[in-house]
Amino acid sequence: MTLRAVKPPHETRTRILDAAEDLFMQHGFEATSMRMLTAKAGVNLAAVNYHFGSKDALIEAVFRRRLDPMNAERLAELDRLETEANGKPLPPEAIIRAFIRTSLKMVGDTRSGGRTFVRLLGRTYTEPSKPIRALIGQLYCQTIERFKAAFTRALPQLPREELFWRMHFMFGTLSYTLAATDTVQMIAGTKPEDRHDARALEERLVGFLCAGLHAPRAENTSVKKAA
Repeated sequence: MTLRAVKPPHETRTRILDAAEDLFMQHGFEATSMRMLTAKAGVNLAAVNYHFGSKDALIEAVFRRRLDPMNAERLAELDRLETEANGKPLPPEAIIRAFIRTSLKMVGDTRSGGRTFVRLLGRTYTEPSKPIRALIGQLYCQTIERFKAAFTRALPQLPREELFWRMHFMFGTLSYTLAATDTVQMIAGTKPEDRHDARALEERLVGFLCAGLHAPRAENTSVKKAA
């Protein structure tokens, strides 16, 4: 009798996550059925239920697999910079780099699925799914608070409300850049071999975001109603 090889549980879990990440990116969360998922991953429904329990738990696991280590790396880099600064405020440019560099690495990651994930992340920002947006907010919460504190110290001349608006624009610009890399390549007219040059993209993005953070405050141009 020939015995069938049993795949390790971690391999099965990884295949399910990879399949879910790709299907969610292509079809969205609602349109991706469990039948589509099991077919692509080469597993049965029992395996999905064993590893994740529900579709909602699977969605959370897809995001945690990428965002948890990404945010941990961001915070580790911010910790390193603040330790080296010995209590002094960091330059805004250094804070920006600490936040964006890790995510920009995914733009060129076609082997491990990073590029697929950033496209999924971009889709998440454009689809009106409150539970998933709430999940993303929860996963980013600690990281955003740390970076908000660093920017507050780095830019004391900006009122808090103005700073938070500029950070909002900064994160939005990064999200769009990550999600729309094909559009960026088309506009830039880059050669195929240069399309995943994360360092060049980082320099362009850092320059743009620094200019936005340091821009003069706009005057209040609201027109008062005539008496």
